Amino acid sequence: MWLPDVTMDIKDRIAYAKGEKPEVTLWSEADLLLTNAQLINVFSKEIETQAVAIAHGKVVGLGDYPARATIDLQGRYLAPGLIDAHVHIESSMVGVGEYARAVLPRGVTTVVTDFHEIVNVMGIKGIELMRRGIESIPLNLFVMLPSCVPATHLETAGAELQAEDLKNLMQEEWVKGLGEMMNFPGVIHGDPEVLKKIEMARGKRIDGHAPGLSGKELAAYIAAGISSDHECTTRAEAEEKLKQGMYLMIREGSTAKNLEELIQIVTPANAGRCMLVTDDCHPADLITQGGVDHCVRKAIRLGLDPITAIQMATLTPAQYFPLPGIGAIAPGYDADLVVIDDLDNFRVSQVFKQGRLIAENGKLISGVKDQGTVKPENTFNVPAISAEQFRIKAETSRAKVIEVIPQQIITKKAIYEMKTQDGLATADLDRDILKIAVVERHKGTGNIGLGFVKGFGLRQGAIASSVAHDSHNIVVVGTDDESMAQAVQGIVAMRGGLIATKGDKTLASLPLPIGGLMSDQTIEEVRDSLNRLHRTVKEMGGEPADPFMALSFLALPVIPELKITDKGLVDVTKFKIVPLFGDA
Repeated sequence: MWLPDVTMDIKDRIAYAKGEKPEVTLWSEADLLLTNAQLINVFSKEIETQAVAIAHGKVVGLGDYPARATIDLQGRYLAPGLIDAHVHIESSMVGVGEYARAVLPRGVTTVVTDFHEIVNVMGIKGIELMRRGIESIPLNLFVMLPSCVPATHLETAGAELQAEDLKNLMQEEWVKGLGEMMNFPGVIHGDPEVLKKIEMARGKRIDGHAPGLSGKELAAYIAAGISSDHECTTRAEAEEKLKQGMYLMIREGSTAKNLEELIQIVTPANAGRCMLVTDDCHPADLITQGGVDHCVRKAIRLGLDPITAIQMATLTPAQYFPLPGIGAIAPGYDADLVVIDDLDNFRVSQVFKQGRLIAENGKLISGVKDQGTVKPENTFNVPAISAEQFRIKAETSRAKVIEVIPQQIITKKAIYEMKTQDGLATADLDRDILKIAVVERHKGTGNIGLGFVKGFGLRQGAIASSVAHDSHNIVVVGTDDESMAQAVQGIVAMRGGLIATKGDKTLASLPLPIGGLMSDQTIEEVRDSLNRLHRTVKEMGGEPADPFMALSFLALPVIPELKITDKGLVDVTKFKIVPLFGDA
C-alpha cells in the first residue's frame, strides 16, 4: 500500500494535536494547513467552516495550527476520500494501476475488491498478480477473498479453491474477510465446504450475494454470519434485508443499476447501514461518469441529502469492514481528502492522499504506474471449433429462452415455439430469438452449452466474450453458426477478449490477454476499442447499451432465473441443469 515518506509515532501525533513540539522531529509545525474549508462532518452530519491540520499523512487537528504550508480552500467543501465498498477491478478491463488512474482524480481513495474474476481463471496466483506493485500506487486496496471458486458445481472454472487454500491469506491485514457468498443454497443446506469457509472467516466480514432470498431461508443465510447484500433489485427485498440486520450495498454499475429504485428506502434511521457501490464498471463509464463518485452524484440528484450520500460512501463502509483511520476527517485519521466545488453536483476539484495533493481538476499530479511487468500468459485450452458444433437438434417444438432484462443482470425464463429447418432449431430474427453458447476454455473438456436468448436484437453476425462471470468461459450470441464459430476462434487467437464477427470475418475486437479479462493497454485505449465494438454491434442491430456487459452475466448460474454454462442450461430457481426443449 502506498505510504508517505515519513511516519509518526503516537507521542508525536499527540503533541501535534496539542499544538506542541513533538519530541523527535525536524520541525515543530504541521506539514499542511487547509484553511477556510466547509468541512463535511460525517459523524455529526453537519457542515462547518474549519481549518484542517495535517502532519505525516494524518489529520492532527481541526482549527488554527502553525504549519509549514497553507492552502486557502476559499469556502469550498472538504469531504473524506471516497470508499467503493464492493468492486471487481477486473471489470474495468485494465490492471490496478490504470484503474487507480481513472478513479483517484474523482475522489475515490479506497476500494474493497473481490478478485474472484481472475481467481476463477488463475487461482491464488491471480490475487498475487493483481496486488503486484500496489505499494507504489496512492490507492488503499483491501481484499475480500473469493468464496466461490468456482461459483457453483454447474460450470467449469480454471481453478477450485477450498477453505484450506484461503486460510493463510485470511490472516493478512489487507484481507478484510470473505467475498460475496454466491452459493446461498450451499449455506442454507449446510454444505460442509461452504461452512468451513464461513468458519475460517469468523472475526472478519462475510459479504452476501442472495438475490431474491427472503423469509426463513434469508434468516438461515444471515444466521450463518453473512452481513451484507448488494443484489437487491426491489424496495421490498432491500427493506426485508435491512430489517433482518444486513448492511445494504446499493449498486450502480455498468449493467446492474439499482440506485434509482433503492435510494427511496434510505432514511435517517437506516442510512448508517447503507453503502454505495459500483460492483462492475466498464472503462467508458469509469472515464465519463466515474466510479462510486457517480453513485454519490446520482443519489444527490435523486433527492438524497448530500451529506448522507457522502456518508454512505465514506464512514459507513469504513465502519462496516472496519477500516480504522479511514472514512472521516478527524484527528488521527488518514488525510485522504476531497475538495468539492459544487456539493449538489458533487464536482471534485482536488484530491489529497495522506496529505499530498495527488489530483487536480480531474487529472493526476503524481504519476501512477500500471503493472507493466505483468506478462500475459495463455489461459486458453480449447479444442478446434467448427460451425457444426453450434447446431441444435429440435427435440420438440417448444424450447426455453433466456430473456434479457435491460439494465439488470437477472433474466426471465420463457417458453417459445421454435423456428426449425431440416430438423434443426434456428435463430428467429423476427422475434429476436438468437442462439447462445458457452464454450469451456480452461481444461480442454470440449464442453459447449447451447441455448437461445432474447433481447440482443442482432440482425446479423455474432458477438463473443471471454469475460463471462464467474468462470469466464467463452460466451457467444449469434444469428448463424458460422459467425459464432468465427467469434470463438477469434477469442482463442487473441488469448481472450471481445469480438464481433460476420461469417468468416472479424468486424471489430478488443484483445484482453491478461487472464482473458484485462488489457495491457491504457484505460483510454481500451475505452476507444470498446466504443468501436459498441458502434459495430449497433450497426449489426444490437440493442443493449453495453452488449458485452449484458453478455458477460448470462453465464452466471447464481442469478435468477435462467442462465447457461458450458454444462448446459441452468434453472437458477431449481439450481440445476435443465433440458433446453420442453416446458419442464
